Formats: sequence, C-alpha cells, structure tokens
Amino acid sequence: MRAAPALLAYAGVRLLGVLVLAAWAAASGKSAHQLLSARWDSLWYTRVAEGWYGYTARLPDGGTHSDLAFFPLLPALERGLSEISPLSPADAGLLVSGISSLAAAWALFLIGDRLYGRRAGICLAVVWAALPVGIVQSMAYSESLFTALAAWSLWAVLDRRWVTAGALAACAGLTRPVGAAVVAAVWLAALVPCWRERRRPEGRMVLGLLLAPLGWFAYFAWVGVREGSVTGYLDVQGEWGNGFDGGWAFLGFIGEHLAGNVAAGLGLIAGVALVIWLYVLCLRQRQPLPLLVYAGIVLVLALCAKGYFGSKPRLMMPAFPLLLPAAAALARLRPVRAGLALGALALVSAVYGAWWLHGSGPP
Repeated sequence: MRAAPALLAYAGVRLLGVLVLAAWAAASGKSAHQLLSARWDSLWYTRVAEGWYGYTARLPDGGTHSDLAFFPLLPALERGLSEISPLSPADAGLLVSGISSLAAAWALFLIGDRLYGRRAGICLAVVWAALPVGIVQSMAYSESLFTALAAWSLWAVLDRRWVTAGALAACAGLTRPVGAAVVAAVWLAALVPCWRERRRPEGRMVLGLLLAPLGWFAYFAWVGVREGSVTGYLDVQGEWGNGFDGGWAFLGFIGEHLAGNVAAGLGLIAGVALVIWLYVLCLRQRQPLPLLVYAGIVLVLALCAKGYFGSKPRLMMPAFPLLLPAAAALARLRPVRAGLALGALALVSAVYGAWWLHGSGPP
C-alpha cells in the first residue's frame, strides 16, 4: 500500500510519545492511562457517553458548566463501543482516537502526495504526529476524530466526490464547533468555480452541498430547542467563558504576560507570528482553495476566541494545511537529513507532551 510508510512512521512517532509519557508518569507516581483517558475534557465526553446529556456542574462562584458544550459524535461512538465490547467508555474513547488518528494520517498522506509528491505526504503525516501538542492525538479527545473527518472530506473535495465530501463534512459538524470550517471549505470549493465559469452546479454537487451543514446545524438547533433560545449553544459556551470576541481577550492575555513575564509574552507573540507566517506560506504555495479556506477559518476561530488560552495550540492542531510548506521543504532534503530532522522533532514532541500533560491545566 502506497501509504504504508506514512502510517508506520506516524504510528512510531505516536508510540514514542506514549512511551515517554508512561515513563514520566511512572517516575512521578501517576497513571499514564488516566492522563490519556480520564482528565479534563475526556471526563466530560465519558459522562455524556454514560448518561447522555443533562449534566451541569455548579461552580463555587455561582456559574455553571453544561455538558451541552461538547458535540455528540465522539461520546456516541464511545457509548456504542462500550455496549458491544468489554471496553469502558473512556477506553473506547482511546480506541476511537487511535483509529481516527491513523485515518487522519492516511488522509494527510494522500493530500500531501497529491500536491507535492509521496515524500511530502509522508513528511506531512509525521510532522502532524510530532506537533508539540501531538499527544492529544492519543487522548480520548475529539481532535483526532475531527481531523480525520475533515481531512477525508477535503480529500474528497480535491477528488470531486461531492456526496462523500458533504457526508464527511456533516459528521465533522457533529464532532466539534469548528466543523463549520469544513462546511465552508466544501461550499466554496464547489460554488466559486461555478460562479467563475457561469455554470450551474451538477446534481451530485448540490446533494453534497446540502449534506455538508446538516450535522453542525442539527446540533446547534437541538441545543437551541433544549435551551429555549436561538442562541442556546452560544449561551452554553458563554457560561464556560468561551466565545468569539475577535481576539481582544487573547491580546489582553498576551499583554498581561508582557507586563509580568516579558519572556513568556514574547514567546506568545512569536507563536502567533509563526502560525500567521505559515498561513502566508500556504498562500504563496497556491494551495487549493478548500485547504486555504479550511485552515484559515480554523486559525481565526482558534486565535480570536476567548476562553482558556492554554488550549489554543490544541485548537489549531486540526489546521494541517499549515504544515504543508514544512512537509514540502523536508521532502526536498536528502532522506538521511529529513529523517534526522523528523526524529529530533518527534523526540522533542514526546518530551513536551509528557511535561504538558503533567501540568495543572487542561490541554
């Protein structure tokens, strides 16, 4: 199979990350299994899987956190797997993430291979695995599932398989709020060429366009009915302290760090500048429109949302087209040099991931 080297390399990087985490956890008297399956958002997904929706946490300051903030596809899969197997919902979540991450790596390879050649496809899968926050791909979180659905939907768009693209976009819309980015990519990829060429969309394209927003819209509508408000889901997110404010809260967060810890503030600025620069490189590469639309929306939603700012690297992880310039550059190196660079990146990612999960705040 053409994708086999990419999948094997991807699995090796993720295995290294889990082994380093396990060693770190053993040395610190913690459970790597618990860190991966039963902390922070993983607990919320498990709670939904076990009893479906209806739980609200009451905070000491009088605020509330509702489980309606979490989209239903991952907990539904956790529940289904736990009912037909000996796995607990939490362990089912780990299995879903493991399979989904391999599926995502496969789709990334295909996209990189199509655009820049086989070596670029392999490098793209490995670089995505070796992101500093790549350990999340091995957690009972929804990022792996979402990225797999988004990447395969975009692959279907590039292959002009509109019904498949729309169906996968609908599933992505049931996985995370940023599923709207996949919907937008599918719609613009179809309609912009039709507008330029002054032609009507064909039947299968229309069906794909109709399917694409169904998952995202259905969950928003269901929460709205349940909460008795058109803005029900946004209200739930507001209770969590989340929402879109154009980046003002994040700018304030950076400003606070500059005032209290200049090095940390400058690091945040450098990180933001890096991802913006990567997107500029994507534009210079003349990546296909659906990839640019998808990555741009994911990036804007991640950077311009308020909430827990430590999660921003994780929220940007599905924006894999940002990694295509690096993958293409690595593919042009000699194999030994590319292997050494990717190996070093994987080791740094493994150590950082273990340190990150042993912190006090959620990823």
